[in-house]
Amino acid sequence: MAEPGEAVPSGRPRRTDAARNARALLTAARELFDERGPDVALDEVARRAGVGNATLYRHFPTRSELIVAVYADEVETLCQKGAALIDAESAADALFAWLDDFVVHVATKRALASAGTEHSDERRSVLFDQWHRSMRDTAQELLVRAQRSGDVNVGLTVDDVLALTNATAIAATGAQDARRLLRIMRHGFAGTQASPDETP
Repeated sequence: MAEPGEAVPSGRPRRTDAARNARALLTAARELFDERGPDVALDEVARRAGVGNATLYRHFPTRSELIVAVYADEVETLCQKGAALIDAESAADALFAWLDDFVVHVATKRALASAGTEHSDERRSVLFDQWHRSMRDTAQELLVRAQRSGDVNVGLTVDDVLALTNATAIAATGAQDARRLLRIMRHGFAGTQASPDETP
């Protein structure tokens, strides 16, 4: 029997096949969760991914593990978008382009994150801390660059920015409304030497 990574009769490494199947399952699950929510039947996920149920359960033994994997992949994609923006010509535009993605993420993915951790407060705390740290680090890098360019208030902290953007997403009626509110909020972030705590 071939060991993992060795060639099998088809000439393809098993590890490559497994990675491709896992990616197909994540893509299918993301699409179906977006369409119908995280309670969609798992055999539908397997069918859309083009694999058998046994392959699905080998990669993701429980619905919770599949949901967590999909949400973690969403967070990674969001952070990769931030990394791609860090060298953009306009630091302020880069920050708000990422915040636009972030506010849509919060407005549309909160239920998914909660569904994957609903039965374990300890697991939820660990995972939420990990996800929040990744997004916070991305926002921090973009914010600092925008502040150094003089386009964003130097008194703002990354926690201010994320708290306000989160609140916008929660208060909005949907993703498009969240993006509209973020555009309004951008004017309040405009560059100034005054601290947000200072009163006129």
